[in-house]
Amino acid sequence: MNEARRTDGAGPAAPERAGLAGLSPSNFALVMATGIVSLAAHEHGLEIVALVLFWFNVLAWVLLWCLNVLRMLRYPRLFFGDMADHLRGPGFFASVAGTAVLGAQVMILVAGGERIAFALWVLALALWAALTYVIFAAFTIKEVKPTLDKGISGGWLLAVVAAQSLAVLGALLAAQAPQHWRLELNFFALTMWLWGGMLYIWTMSLIFYRYMFFHFTPDDLTPPYWINMGAMAISTLAGSLLIVNAPGAPLLASLLPFLKGFTVFYWVTGSWWVPLLLVLEVWDYVYKRTPLNYSPLNWGAVFPLGMYSVSTDEMLRGLSIHFLDFVPPVFLYLALVAWIAACAGLIHQLVRRRIRGAD
Repeated sequence: MNEARRTDGAGPAAPERAGLAGLSPSNFALVMATGIVSLAAHEHGLEIVALVLFWFNVLAWVLLWCLNVLRMLRYPRLFFGDMADHLRGPGFFASVAGTAVLGAQVMILVAGGERIAFALWVLALALWAALTYVIFAAFTIKEVKPTLDKGISGGWLLAVVAAQSLAVLGALLAAQAPQHWRLELNFFALTMWLWGGMLYIWTMSLIFYRYMFFHFTPDDLTPPYWINMGAMAISTLAGSLLIVNAPGAPLLASLLPFLKGFTVFYWVTGSWWVPLLLVLEVWDYVYKRTPLNYSPLNWGAVFPLGMYSVSTDEMLRGLSIHFLDFVPPVFLYLALVAWIAACAGLIHQLVRRRIRGAD
């Protein structure tokens, strides 16, 4: 673990809580990242890779749920206290997005998996409703609050990703649902897509202000800042799926120009972030020579790369344009490399902890 950075998103390092007590709520980003890389591999015909990552994701999802429930039972004060922490709290939304992304995997990769996918969608929806109002209410009524530069990070955009993940899975379910359910599912997907966009505007305004008008150090540049782009990429994917659903949904058909315009708007916004984030990474790791170390937050950088591949591919299909067909494969392979690097870092950390425990 990189001792120079907080494990919860930004700012200087805080004393680490070891083991289960210190389990980061952001760990579900592993499921988000693995799921979307699996779906990107499927879109490009890498079926073996897609299926291996799918079963890996199922195991990771089950294990993380067991660990989080155990942590909640054994350390309730720490678990629920994290929900009121401005930096750790938004990490809980990774459980919503991870569950919904796994549902999308089941929907696409498993024949006849619609019922399981629907159950995962209901679970993700219940989690989203509970976490949204608990976390944001806790932030509002909290008596002692951090200043903006100490209290916000790219991890806040996990709330946007969570909302859009529900829109994505809802749109996928709507495409396969009986006719009498399509209106409800498409309408819900549309509302979550719009709400996610509004939440991005609110949150990104604060993050951009923090970027431009507060002192910025390498300690502040943590992997979740890649979600600046990833939140727009998943918004692009949700919009593209709504466009694809429009021919069989009169409500969506009446909004088709709006859907297409905002989908391109989301994609352009996400694309704008890519060069800037790369420049900041070079500044951080090359110029400032920050050491590369594993953190659960690293998965927050893998997810946007995979999502950009999938969302661009789906947008090009929905808009029937092909001159950008070279983009999705490039980001697929970048995502695969990033996933392998993050996985190697995780294994190295687990082995090192095991050796320390043996000593």
